[in-house]
This record gives sequence, C-alpha cells and structure tokens, in this order.
Amino acid sequence: MTETSYSHPVAQLLTYGDCLELPPWPEELDYLPLGFGQEHIPDLIRMALDDDIFWADSDSLEVWAPVHAWRVLGQLHAEAAVEPLLTRLDLVDDFEGNDWVAEELPQVFAMIGAAAIAPLHAFLIDPSHDTWACVTAAVGLGEIGKAHSEARNACVAALTGVLEDFEDNDRTVNAFIISNLLDLKAVRTAQLMERAFAADTVDLSVVGDWEEAQIAMGWKIARETPIPEGGWFGAEAQREDLNAAALRAEREPSRPSASKEKAKSKARRKQAKKSRQKNRKR
Repeated sequence: MTETSYSHPVAQLLTYGDCLELPPWPEELDYLPLGFGQEHIPDLIRMALDDDIFWADSDSLEVWAPVHAWRVLGQLHAEAAVEPLLTRLDLVDDFEGNDWVAEELPQVFAMIGAAAIAPLHAFLIDPSHDTWACVTAAVGLGEIGKAHSEARNACVAALTGVLEDFEDNDRTVNAFIISNLLDLKAVRTAQLMERAFAADTVDLSVVGDWEEAQIAMGWKIARETPIPEGGWFGAEAQREDLNAAALRAEREPSRPSASKEKAKSKARRKQAKKSRQKNRKR
C-alpha cells in the first residue's frame, strides 16, 4: 500500500536498505545517481514525515525510508525541507530509539546551509521544545557554521543570542551551545561563556568546566585545579543528587513540633551512644 503512494524515484527508498548495513553517509553514499532532482522535494519531504513508515515494523526495510529521504533532501540542498524537518526534532525527547534524528538532521541542515539558521534559532528560543530537541538544533547551527564559512558569523550570533539567557535555559542546552561555540572558535563570546559557568548553569558532563573551555580555545595550556574525583560525569551526577535531595526537603511539610522532638532525640542518642553515633547515617 505504501509503495503505491510514492512514484519513481522516491519509491526506491522504501526498499533501498538498512542504513546500518550501507556505506557511511555522506562520505561514501550518494543518492543523487538514483535520479533525484528538485522536482522530487515535495515527495521526499512527505516521506521524511510519513509516520506510517517511520513506525513500521522495525525489521522491515521500509522503516529506513524516512532516513534515506532526509539524506536526499540534504544532498539536494532543499531549503523547503527545513521547517518540516524541524518537526522531527521533538522525537528525540518524546520517544526512545531516535538517535538517527539527533545524529543525522544536524548534518542535513548543514548541507542545506544558511537558509536553516533562522528556523533553527527560532526553534531554540521556543520554550515548548524539550532539552534534547534543543540540543539537536544547537548542534545543527554548529554544523552549518563549520560547513559554510560565510555563514559562521550568523551561526555564532544565533547561538550567542540563546546563551545570553543562560539563567533561564536548560543547563544541558547551555553546555551544547558552548560546545558548538568552542568548535566555531567564537572568541568574542568568552565573557558570556565564563558568566554562564560562574552561574552554575552549564552541564559539566558535556564540556567540563570553564578551565576546560579555556584550554579548548587555546587560552590556557593546562589546568590550574584538579579535575573532580569521578570526572565531569561524576561531578554532574553529584550535583543532580544534591539538587534532588534539596528539592525533596523543600517539598516536605513543615512540622515544627516533630522537628523539635527529633532534635531532642538526636541529642539524647549523641550523649548515650557517642561511640556508635560516628557510624550512624544521619
């Protein structure tokens, strides 16, 4: 049924193959010799957004067709595909198993070029989108800036504009914005990045701390302070645990009389069982 809804050459993508078994794209895999041209962009967009295919049997070849379709759209530099493809980014947060969206759409946007900058920026500042969808958009801006030197400044400006609201942003989004600014060697954003780190609004598991950022930019040769025990992932996990504990404490109902009784009981235990109290979890 699906096969008859698409005409040649788009229909070829329904059985083109498992992306895990094909040569790496875009380095070694070129779809354009299959006969694609600008006239096929509408059907390719429709296939990229086709939920019947996207959620088809995971063992079928058909399920890979949307991936093939957005790859072709990238190779065709299809500006008309930017807004439609942006609607796929929310899948990164909403459903498991959408690594292909997160990993490949930034590359597709980079192929399309500068026309994707404004839509990606608008996506990033829209509060209705969740963390990893925004991360994917930020990576897309970074990829465009790296692929198109003439678009670099516009990408830096878009990322910087979002980072200026670091106190209101998700800390993981801030971290990926900074990561992409570092990749783009955006030296003029140094003070802004430093403020974001100082405000503790950057996920350390992504780029480390401000010292690491300075080393990445070549402003520092080596660290002056040791990396936390357990590494940056450990430091971020510890921070999350502390915040979760504080949040639970805030949500507990206030019971002054019970608190006073607890304090008295604790004092009595401390006097009567001083030696054992050292090993007791409080």
